Amino acid sequence: MKHIIIGTAGHIDHGKTTLIRALTGRDTDRLKEEKKRGISIDLGFTHFDLPSGKRAGIIDVPGHEKFIRNMLAGVGGMDIVMLVIAADEGVMPQTREHLDILSQLKIKKGVIVLTKVSLVDSDWLELIKEDIREKVQGTFLAEAEILMVDSIKGTGIQELVEKIDCLTEETESRDIQSPARMAIDRVFTITGFGTVVTGTLIEGKITVEETLEILPDHVKVRIRNIQVHGKSVETAYAGQRVAINLANVKKEDIERGQILVQVNSMETTMMLDGKIQVLKNYPRKLQNRDRVRLYHGSTEILARVALLDQEELGPGDTGLVQLRLEEETAVKKGDHIVVRFYSPMETIGGFVVIDSNPKKHRRFNEEVIQELKMKEKGTPEEILEKKIESISSDFPDVSLLAKMTGQQSSEIHGLLEPLVEKNRVLQLEDDYIIHIKYYEKLKKQIIELLSIYHQENPLRKGILKEELKSKVFPKKKAKVIDALIEVLQKDEVIKVSEKFVALYHFEIQMNETQHKIKDKIIEAFLREPYSPPKIEDVIKELNFKKQEIDQVVEILIGNELIRLNAEIIIDREALKKAQDNLITFIKEKGSITLAEFRDMLDTSRKYAVAILEYFDNNKITKRNEDTRVLY
Repeated sequence: MKHIIIGTAGHIDHGKTTLIRALTGRDTDRLKEEKKRGISIDLGFTHFDLPSGKRAGIIDVPGHEKFIRNMLAGVGGMDIVMLVIAADEGVMPQTREHLDILSQLKIKKGVIVLTKVSLVDSDWLELIKEDIREKVQGTFLAEAEILMVDSIKGTGIQELVEKIDCLTEETESRDIQSPARMAIDRVFTITGFGTVVTGTLIEGKITVEETLEILPDHVKVRIRNIQVHGKSVETAYAGQRVAINLANVKKEDIERGQILVQVNSMETTMMLDGKIQVLKNYPRKLQNRDRVRLYHGSTEILARVALLDQEELGPGDTGLVQLRLEEETAVKKGDHIVVRFYSPMETIGGFVVIDSNPKKHRRFNEEVIQELKMKEKGTPEEILEKKIESISSDFPDVSLLAKMTGQQSSEIHGLLEPLVEKNRVLQLEDDYIIHIKYYEKLKKQIIELLSIYHQENPLRKGILKEELKSKVFPKKKAKVIDALIEVLQKDEVIKVSEKFVALYHFEIQMNETQHKIKDKIIEAFLREPYSPPKIEDVIKELNFKKQEIDQVVEILIGNELIRLNAEIIIDREALKKAQDNLITFIKEKGSITLAEFRDMLDTSRKYAVAILEYFDNNKITKRNEDTRVLY
């Protein structure tokens, strides 16, 4: 079923609250001061049933200019607007400002309601209607019907109800598949129940016992109970006015303007990129660095304007801007924000979000400007690719991309498939994603680093893997870096040997002197292969420069020579021969003792134990009491 929110707008004392009372039989003024003064100060909420069977929520907004912030907290969730104009006064300042605000929020459906018609004659009514038609030209109400009512007598009320019912058929249904999102516009407590918040569910759906998150503070809460139009329900859907009883949070920890969302579905931000449209009747020019007030959902946030593509914006102008916020918020691409001047508090125009999590930009950067234009008009696939390209250095995973774009992880997976197939992005282990341009940049950086290292250290097998990580990927997750190293190996950019990393085609090249040193060391270890000398003693016998000897020893250990423990090094071929003989013996006899193995090698117990323990550690043998068997 389609869920509809109807709202009022208009100047103070033009009969908005009285009109709602005539439509619903209920008074939306709930505060003592409102009843005492006879004016609406804060938002009022109620509902009524339409002839078609739909139950519509109603939001009544205050008309006084002092309470414009409260008015703005309610209009964001409206589907259909009743612009209320008193027949005896006509279009007034707040009528025009409310209309400007509604237009900037891109509300598409509405009706103009001319109230207090019994107070004026027919000629005056015609003049007022002509004036209204002139004032709404160029707005979403340009073609809207003007209905005349008298809320006290009930004149025209039924016609208004029927018109609203017709408009609901033309209104687009809200998206219930997206992650849940609701701007909190009231917070209170009920004895025996605890904390309750209310708001219009903008998109998605919520269910009793579900865990949600309050942004920007990232407070996790559980839904105890949901009410829609005063009745408890198990599930609420986008387009409904909702009262939610929350567990795990106190009233003092929540305030109007915060956002209730599906866990991990949105990322908070301190900057927004987008396009601003200045009202045609705005009396001044918008300058770079102007301080402004932003109204989104039910929140007000202060910000500075960075004009990206123009020096200034005059009445009716549009331009690309970056809003640098003074506190965190969470929005999505395509959201509409009302922008007002800091002081005096005049409505400047409307801002449409193009990127909800941008990096700081320099002004008049052509690359940034073109990228924003692409993000504004581009396909979801193109927009996701640009987002990945801009944050690849953070190695984002699918869940982070979903939060930053306000989409479900399943949607991100669907958009990634063609990007991976086209080799535009690279998908690493555990859903980490980087752009192919960033991968090529990293590849070039690593090739340059290793080339210099090999040039300076021609006899070393390569740079230590951990040293490479610290130089190229400081403070990055080890798991994702290991996955990237695997890709670089697969692409034959590098090779990894034990703890060393080298260029794929790198080979150690020894000079004549180094070959002589190598031969003498190997000769020393082969004299008695199973009672090998200490490497320090071998080095003492060599008559070469210490630096050259050390370089050769570093090459040999792990290649021609194998270190069994801190003291003992053995020739690789000798060790391989011992292993083959050991396996043959055990296959014939079933097991081997330490003494039998010692005698096989004609060595001492010390070396036999070291070799057997090496085989145990490498899962060739395993100890079974006093014998060894095959692993």
